[in-house]
Amino acid sequence: MQTTGRAHPPSANTPADTPASAPAPVFALGALWTVWTASRVVLLLLVLKVWVMPGPDVTSDVHVIYQNWYGVLGGGTFPQEDVTWQYPPAAALAILSPAVLPWLGYAEAFFVLALLVDLLVFALLLRAGRGSGRSSHGAWLWTAGVPLLGPTVYARYDLMVTAVAVGALLALTRRPRLAGALIGFGAMLKVWPALLLAGAVRRTTWLWAAVTAAVVAAGFALAMPGAFAFLTFQRDRGTEVESLGALVLHVARQFGWEGQVLLNYGSMEFLGPHVDTVSRGAMLLTAGAFGWLLFWRWRAARPGGTAQAAWAPVVPALAGLVAVLMFTVTSRVISPQYMVWLVGVAAVCVTFRGGGAGPTGWVVVAACGVTVLEFPLYFGDVVSSTPLGLTLLFLRNGLLVAATLMAADRLWDVTVGDGVPAPAEAEPPRTPLPSA
Repeated sequence: MQTTGRAHPPSANTPADTPASAPAPVFALGALWTVWTASRVVLLLLVLKVWVMPGPDVTSDVHVIYQNWYGVLGGGTFPQEDVTWQYPPAAALAILSPAVLPWLGYAEAFFVLALLVDLLVFALLLRAGRGSGRSSHGAWLWTAGVPLLGPTVYARYDLMVTAVAVGALLALTRRPRLAGALIGFGAMLKVWPALLLAGAVRRTTWLWAAVTAAVVAAGFALAMPGAFAFLTFQRDRGTEVESLGALVLHVARQFGWEGQVLLNYGSMEFLGPHVDTVSRGAMLLTAGAFGWLLFWRWRAARPGGTAQAAWAPVVPALAGLVAVLMFTVTSRVISPQYMVWLVGVAAVCVTFRGGGAGPTGWVVVAACGVTVLEFPLYFGDVVSSTPLGLTLLFLRNGLLVAATLMAADRLWDVTVGDGVPAPAEAEPPRTPLPSA
C-alpha cells in the first residue's frame, strides 16, 4: 500500500504536546501577578493619599492612634488609660514594627510593611497551590478579596495577624508544632487566631499553642506594665453599628426608637434603651456557635463519622473558617478590617482541590465588595440608618450569614454526613495522622 506524504499529528500522549500546553500555566501565573501588582499599586496610592477615596479618612488610625501608641509603647508601657487599646500584648509588636524602616515616616513605613505582608501571604498561597491536589484558586481569592476592602486593609494591623493565621493553617497538617506556635502567637496578636484550633487534630498543636501564648503573655507582663488592661476595655464595648445585632436597632430607629450612635471605645456604637439586651443576645449567639463547634467535634469522632485520622487536608482549614465566620457574624462588632481574616482563611481552604469551599470563599469576596461601600463610601448613611445604609448592611451581613451556613454545612457533610467526595483525580491523598 502506498503511503501518503502527509504527516500524522502527534497523539495527545506524546511529548510533542508538552510545549504546546506549557504556556497556559505560565500565562495564568503572569495574569495573577499582574492583577496582584496593579491592585496593590492602587491600594498604596489610596493610603498615601495620591488618590483620595470619598468618606472618612481611613488612614487616621495610623497617622494618629497608632503613632500615639508607638510613642507610649516605645516608653516601655502599654496605653493603660486609653480605652481604644483593646488588643492582646503582642499587638505592641505590630504597632512598633515601623521602627524597622527608620528612614520613612511612621505612617509611610506602616503602609510599606502592610504591602510586604500582603506579598508574603500571596507568595505562601501561591506556593501552597502547587502540587497534586492543590490549586492556585487560593492565591486568586486573596488577590481579589484584599483590594475590594479598599485602603482600610492597609491602614490596620489585621493584615499582619492574618498572615500569621495563614501560615498556621498551611502548616497545620504536616508541621503541627509550627502551626501551634503560630496559632499561640497569633492569639496574642488579636485573639481570633485561637479559633483555628477548632480543626486541629494533634495534641502537639494544642500544646505548642498554649505554651507559646503563655510564654508571650508572661514575657510582656514582666517587661511592660498594663499588658492585660485591654480585657476591661473589650468587656465594656457595646453594639457597633455595622454588626448583625445592630440591624435590630437600625430597624427600631425607623419606628421611633430614641437611641443614638456615638463614638464609644473607638468605634461608632449604638447607645440607648435596650442596647444591652441586643449585646447580650449577640453574646448568646456566640456561645451557641461555639456549642455547635463542640457538638460537631463530638459527632465527627463518633462511629459513623469520618475518623479524624482520615480527614482530608482541607478539613482543619475548613473548620477554622467556620469558627472564624461564626465568631465574626455573632460578634457585637464587625469592623471592615475583620473581613481580611475571612479572606485569608477562605483562601487557604480554596487552595485544596475538592474541598468544596470555593462557593463560600467567593461569597466572602462578594461581602468584601459590599463592605467597601458601607465603609468608607457610604458610612454616613449607615450611621444615620438611611434606606441606602440599611440596604448595604443587610446585604453585607446577609452574605456573611450565608457564607457561615454554607461552610458549616460543607464541614458537617465531609466529616459527619454523606458529603460528596472530591473527584478521584483531584482528591488529596488521605493518610493517617500520628497522635502526636
